[in-house]
Amino acid sequence: MLVTLPEILDADQLALVRGILNDGRFAEGRGSAGEQARRDKHNEELVPDEEQSSRLNSVVMGSLVRHPVYLNAGLPHRVAVPYYSRYREGMRYGLHVDDPVMGMGPDPRTRYRCDLAITVFLSGQKDYDGGELVIHTEFGPRNVKLPAGDGVMYPASSLHEVRQVTRGERLAAVTWMQSMVPGAGQRELLYQLWLAREELRRHAPEADSTRRVDRSYLNLVRMWSRV
Repeated sequence: MLVTLPEILDADQLALVRGILNDGRFAEGRGSAGEQARRDKHNEELVPDEEQSSRLNSVVMGSLVRHPVYLNAGLPHRVAVPYYSRYREGMRYGLHVDDPVMGMGPDPRTRYRCDLAITVFLSGQKDYDGGELVIHTEFGPRNVKLPAGDGVMYPASSLHEVRQVTRGERLAAVTWMQSMVPGAGQRELLYQLWLAREELRRHAPEADSTRRVDRSYLNLVRMWSRV
């Protein structure tokens, strides 16, 4: 399932984030990729700085984790600290699949299963040419280039790439999630049921059908979640 996350960040938040990134130091981004993907990764990533990271994450992740589509399409259990990536002219990230398990340090408590990937676009669509995130689905490739402040969430198991930037600069925040519900098909059914549930709760909150759908949704989450 591929879903867009509109308006994660507003104009003031974007200005703050871009100001912090403009003052930050970027380095070659291959170090954060898996062994196979590293050969095809040509971008830059913000070098972690405790103060900058804290300010960025309080804005970006603070808004992302409250977004209703993120919460109800992803059903998050564990969420990774994001990378802040920069693509300048000529940079790209070739076809790859994200690692199935991340946080593979010496402490097993830092590990998480990588179910979903999330990209939050921090540059405007007119700020750069090229640079589309292309997600290869069973129905063909989906080109994603969203307005600044919007995001997209998609299966980390899918082949995906970032096309070469031919003009300008592409800034984005990238993070991953382990869902409470491991099965992609189950998550999609729950998201569709949640949408129907919310519609019923708005228009017929006291109806028996609303209560039945509400009960079914909650108990399916209970049945399928692994926490």
